[in-house]
Parts: sequence; structure tokens; C-alpha cells
Amino acid sequence: MIREGVLQKVITDDLDALLDILPSHIRQPVCQQEDLSELLEVVLDLGRPPEARFPRREAVLVPKEVDESDIDYVASRVSSFGDDNRAGIERTLHRISAIRNRKGRIVGLTCRVGRAVFGTIKVIEDLVQSGKSVLLLGRPGVGKTTMLREVARVLADDINKRVIIVDTSNEIAGDGDIPHPAIGHARRMQVTTPTLQHAVMIEAVENHMPEVIVIDEIGTELEAQAARTIAERGVQLVGTAHGNTLENLMMNPTLADLVGGIQTVTLGDEEARRRHTQKSILERMSPPTFNIVVEIQDRDKVAIHPDVGQAVDAILRGQLTATEVRWLNEAGEVRVEKPATAEKKAKKKQAVGGDKCRLYLFGVNRARLEQMAKEMDLSLDIVGNLSDANLFITSKNYYRRKLQKVRDAEAVNLPIYVLKSNTPPQVRQLLRNIYPVDSGDKADRFKLALGEAELAVEQVKNGEDETIELSPQSAYIRRLQHLIAERNALLSQSTGKEPNRRVRIYKKGKKA
Repeated sequence: MIREGVLQKVITDDLDALLDILPSHIRQPVCQQEDLSELLEVVLDLGRPPEARFPRREAVLVPKEVDESDIDYVASRVSSFGDDNRAGIERTLHRISAIRNRKGRIVGLTCRVGRAVFGTIKVIEDLVQSGKSVLLLGRPGVGKTTMLREVARVLADDINKRVIIVDTSNEIAGDGDIPHPAIGHARRMQVTTPTLQHAVMIEAVENHMPEVIVIDEIGTELEAQAARTIAERGVQLVGTAHGNTLENLMMNPTLADLVGGIQTVTLGDEEARRRHTQKSILERMSPPTFNIVVEIQDRDKVAIHPDVGQAVDAILRGQLTATEVRWLNEAGEVRVEKPATAEKKAKKKQAVGGDKCRLYLFGVNRARLEQMAKEMDLSLDIVGNLSDANLFITSKNYYRRKLQKVRDAEAVNLPIYVLKSNTPPQVRQLLRNIYPVDSGDKADRFKLALGEAELAVEQVKNGEDETIELSPQSAYIRRLQHLIAERNALLSQSTGKEPNRRVRIYKKGKKA
């Protein structure tokens, strides 16, 4: 973790303008709240007491239930509600959302406080200024729109770029024809109805020559297609989408195109065996629309996927993604935790290594395994947590079905031993492979063989050697070494005759 700078935030919320639209018997108890500056929204539902919501609590304002006159009082003091049942207050960022009954009458209101927070994008400012397209993800109310508003101002005022905001519900630049000062010199295009958002996105590019398009809540297939069209024309996109994480987005068939789209590919028998996968697998269809995905975990903490294409490919292969985490500490300093390097991972493995094989069993008869070990005079170390294991043992049936635990093991590159069946001969063969009878230090030999393969992979990837030949090993350990090479996008082959048969590891395009 390193210190990257100190963040200072300046917040403007025009809170009085929101309080003024509330009936006096509701406004007064809101103003008496000690943490008024943290108010998120006021909720008015017909027949229920009014509530005020804060980041860590909810408060009933008065015991008197909200009636129709209260609803009408608020509705008459805001702008007209659009097709999305949202309205605003002139020259502010506040949003009032309506709930209607079957006859179209308003029976509930959510009066959300809109704030301009200057300095909120310090944690991702370098990404935004890179010129790459950035997609912000996060749960409702976590601050996506607030961050988007600040992005527009920084790019327009500090970087002097031509920025256009496509503002569907007037959330980014506020209600009314004159945009809120929080967006700086960025220009704003309003959208008459949410269904036309995609058309306005294209219109913005064709008519106004922007360098950056800022768009909130990409949520339909047409909007995703418009975003791809804009990106292909060389315009930087900064937007938000529905979903908390990159995996959520990949599972959404409507929005998956934003990160490259997912398709099912059928492999040939030989290729499926080489990859140790089923014949039908998932792969990315095309380059992602957004280069970078930022998951907003909290108002002051984000997780960053700096290369979306690589991240999606890794997730589809069940591998661990290189996610960078940034946050603010109590002193307001930006802290960064970068993805662990191979060297750090190796040190960590060494630190927790120990002298024994630590086995995690999944779908394997533990009692039979322990009985066989006792007969062979072996001491087993069976662990209950995946993070404590250095070998994952599962049955053929469980492995083929790719259950979640199997995918978790593959994601952290944990060696996997697939047991054909739970019969005594198969269990005995498993123990012989893990603990060779001719080894003075059986567990250490297994550990060293895998460590040798990991070191060779690192040296080949770094260009230190084009081809590295490992020490002779049994067929089972050679199979694990091949798997380590494959998961690191390297080639490998076995060479020589038993008992001196060994694995060579090399890059694609290099002769073994």
C-alpha cells in the first residue's frame, strides 16, 4: 500500500431548496436531526408516517400518517414528472421520484438529496484523464452519479476537453434549462423521454463534436449499442450501468456487450482434453466498449479492473482477476493496493507452506482416505478451508460438473487431483502419487516439483529463458506442471523416457 495524495472534499447540496417543498409539520422535524448534513432522502408514503433516511439509520419524523394533501403539497412545488416518474427542483440537483397507483395518482414520493461533491474522483482521476473509456458500477445510492458529475467538471475545466452530458432525468446537471454549476463548462443535452436516450447519445456525437460523452444509467440493449458506436468513433465514454460488479455485468445479457459480450463456443475433443475443460465453454465475443471498470464498493473505496478484456477472459476461465483497490483512510489520504506480483505470491506461498501436503477434500470419502493412509503408515493433513490447502482433491463427477468449489480452486491456481472413483485401489494410487514411497521427504518432493514449475513459468514469461526443462517427475506431477504452464498461457511438453521423463516449458512460437 502506498500513499498517493491527500483528498479534500467540498460539498454543496442546496438543502434548503429541498426542505422548502415539504409541508411544515414534516420539514420541522427534519431540520431538528443532528446529522442533517448527511440526509439522503425523505420518504412520503400515503397512510404511513414520513421517514428520513441517513447512511446508517432511518428516522420516523412524526407519528401522523401522510395524507393526500401532503403528497399534493410536494408535487405542486416541483417540476412536472416525466415518463420515468421523476421530477426536480429548478437549479438544484435534488430528485423527486413518484410511486403511482393503477389510476395514475401519486401515492408515494422519494425526495432524494442531490449533492455536488468536489474532489470525489481523486481516487480515479488518473484513469479518467487517461483518455480511456471508464464504466462505473455500484449499488443504488453509493455515489455513482455524484462521481459522474465531478468527472464531467474535471474533464471540461481542468483538462479543457469538449464534454457533453446526456442527461436523461436531469440528475447530473440538475432540473431546468440552465445546468448546475457543478458540471463546470461541460455542456448538457436533455432527453425528452428515457426511451430516446440512445438516440440522443448518437445525436451528441454527430452534431456537437465532443471529445468525451458522459452518460448515466446505461440500461438497455439500444443504449449499449449506442455506447459501442460512440467508442468506435474514438470518443471517450464515461458512464454508469446497473450492476455492482464486473461479474454482474457479464451475467446480464442486455449489457454484456459493454464488456465484450459472452458467447458459447464448442471445442473439438482434442482441444477440450488439452484445456481440461468441457466441450462447450464461454468466451468473450469482441473487444469491450469500456477499457476500464470501476466498482464503487463504498463512497470512499473502489475496486478497479484496469484491463476489462483481460479481466473478463480470466473470469470466464475461472482464474483470479488482477483487481486494484483504492480507498481513503481516516486522514483523507488516498491509499492503493495493487495486484500481488508473482514474486509476492511465491513468498506468501513459502510463508504458509509447511512441510506437508495440505489436502482439501471435495466429494471424496474422507474415512476411506484416512483408513488407506493408516494402512500405508502415512500422516495426512486435511484442512477445512480452501485458503489453507496446497492440493485440492475431488471426484471425477464433481470435477466434470464444474461445481463452485472446483471453480474456486481453479481461480486461485490450486493444483487439483481428480479421483476416478472412491474405490480402495484408486484411493491407494492417489496416496502413492502424493507420497512416493522412494522419497526421503515425500511431501517436500511434491512441493518442490510444483515450486520448480512456478519458478520456470515466471522466468519464461519475464524473458530470462526461452525454454526451461524441469526435473524428472512421475506422470501425476508432470500433469500438474503442464496445468501450471497452461494457466499462465505458456506451452509445455513431456520429453524423455521413464524414469527420466520430464516437462519442458516454453512460450508460444518458440521451439521446445
